[in-house]
Amino acid sequence: MLIDHFPLIGLRITTPRLQLRLPDAEELAALADVAADGVHDPAYMPFRIRWTELPPAERARSVVLHHWSLLGQWTPRSWKLPLTVFHESGPVGMQMLKATDLAVTAECATASWLGRRHQRQGIGAEMRGAVAHLAFTHLGATDLVSGAFTDNAPSLGVSAKLGYAHDGIERHDDQGRLRVIRRLRLTRQAWLERDRPPVTVEGLARCLPLLGLTEMQASDQDHPDTTG
Repeated sequence: MLIDHFPLIGLRITTPRLQLRLPDAEELAALADVAADGVHDPAYMPFRIRWTELPPAERARSVVLHHWSLLGQWTPRSWKLPLTVFHESGPVGMQMLKATDLAVTAECATASWLGRRHQRQGIGAEMRGAVAHLAFTHLGATDLVSGAFTDNAPSLGVSAKLGYAHDGIERHDDQGRLRVIRRLRLTRQAWLERDRPPVTVEGLARCLPLLGLTEMQASDQDHPDTTG
């Protein structure tokens, strides 16, 4: 069975409203349709890579190709996990968790997008909170990093809600004009000090080798809710 070769397809992260997991082929097509319907106000570009400027059909295809490319380049040393976010049984966006040399660095990073029709409902914070739980409780991470343009109020608001702290800036040339990214860092200690909705993780144990971890490296005695 495919799960025997790539057990990450059995990973499930569940919050009160959402489930995050890898999609099957038809669910990936539905996620691509969400992107085609729009991800943000056309007057504002929140992403460094301007993929959302593509025409709807090409934008949808880019979602499919990007998903496949990330899984195709997977190694235990360096990986990017593009989880589809499901709300009320349908896909609404993508939440990525990524790391390089996780067993040594103990640091993960995130990236995400959410269909425009599903924004302003608290889903963005809930889906990032879900992967924060995965990273801190189940993968032995001590730090979670992110970033957003300084004028991207929704993304910065999610980070503030979850307890991220300022971690410097990056300056970028965006079609001939300066744009500044605010780097953000959430430590495990800061995450533990905040109220968090319940999150369950299923199917993780057999995924650990693909994430570059042993069971001992991923274990966390302070959080007995770990599930395999």
